Amino acid sequence: MGYRRGVGVVVATVVLTVAVGCGSSSDSQESTEPAYAATLRPVIDELMKDNVIPGAVVLVKSPKEGDWTATFGTGRLGTDTPITAEDHFRFGSNTKTVTVTVLMQLAQAGKLALDDPIGKYVPDVPNGDRITLAQLAEMRSGLYSYTFDEQFNADLDNDPTRVWTTRQLLDIAFAHPVNFAPGERFEYSNTNTILLGLVIEKVTGEPVGDSFRRDVFDRLGLRNTSFPAATDSSIPDPHPQGYAFGTNVSTIDTFALPPDQQAAALAGTLKPADQTTASPSWTWTAGAMISTVGDMATYVKALADGGLLDARMQQTRIDSIQPIDPANPAMAGYGLGIVRFGEHLLGHDGQMPGFMTFMGSDPDSGLTIVVATNLATVPSGEGSALVLVKGMLPTFYGANALPGHDPARPETGPSPTR
Repeated sequence: MGYRRGVGVVVATVVLTVAVGCGSSSDSQESTEPAYAATLRPVIDELMKDNVIPGAVVLVKSPKEGDWTATFGTGRLGTDTPITAEDHFRFGSNTKTVTVTVLMQLAQAGKLALDDPIGKYVPDVPNGDRITLAQLAEMRSGLYSYTFDEQFNADLDNDPTRVWTTRQLLDIAFAHPVNFAPGERFEYSNTNTILLGLVIEKVTGEPVGDSFRRDVFDRLGLRNTSFPAATDSSIPDPHPQGYAFGTNVSTIDTFALPPDQQAAALAGTLKPADQTTASPSWTWTAGAMISTVGDMATYVKALADGGLLDARMQQTRIDSIQPIDPANPAMAGYGLGIVRFGEHLLGHDGQMPGFMTFMGSDPDSGLTIVVATNLATVPSGEGSALVLVKGMLPTFYGANALPGHDPARPETGPSPTR
């Protein structure tokens, strides 16, 4: 996600993992890669250099052109520690897609209805008698996102190891007035997905992590994906260190650094802080999962194709997607825990202090792209994984891969979760 604002396995014809220290690889490796890899590698190298992204793992699955997995940069600043394709990353707001998928599975089983009001399950929600579960999942509830609260962000800065409860998060959110009437417009709010996690627990009578594991992870064979306990801030090995510029308070309104700090960051004199072990408890069902690019590719393919829902419920999900910006409908859309990037890819992105991930799959062509980085946002404020994705998409979809996107203004890209 922008963590504050606002977004079955393809049969492989060629599978290759390339460990790249500085974006280079051996001639023998390159000779076995899909043709598009020779185009993408220098693009990714340049974007990482120009945006001081320490490390990245890039996975592409293309039934027509072949599959490619490559690693770039370092897993630890100031060292040659290789980043690997098996590394675990914080999943960030991609977690939201899992939360909403389980919610839809419960609706499919007749255990709840998407048009139920949230007040049926959770008391004392502002407009709780009018906000539906679907509106929460579509980011159209009007509820204030607790992640904008200044005191909350100061508390995160003062004690990044603090373990937060859902009650504390909701109390922060509900202390603020609603932003608009239910259904009036799109506005990304982490409060929405915290509430949906509570709905799942109330309906199933079990911890939400059990539902995630049984109904998504085990079903798809995601052996490297987890939903850690709130008290667990560790990341399974192997994993890179995760970095972020700025503080939670300084980035409330924008992730872009002030001009002088941007210049210092790009010059290498301002380094990002290590956020690897900061507690993810404040994100819970909105962002606490951990995964690898391989598991993410399997998952997003099922998300886009309907591998976790029946045909009718999957169609409900697809039909729910509405433009994030009505003035630019082709850029990106958001629906029931799913994002349409441009005109082709379905998936989501996820951003946490220290990490960013992107996952997208094209139901028509089968093309799947997953990118994971160990930097939250680049100095200009753009999500690091999205910087790389935007550079990659023209190779597969042409210059107009992102209708309405101005390459000179990266902030106009399809990041629904900023």
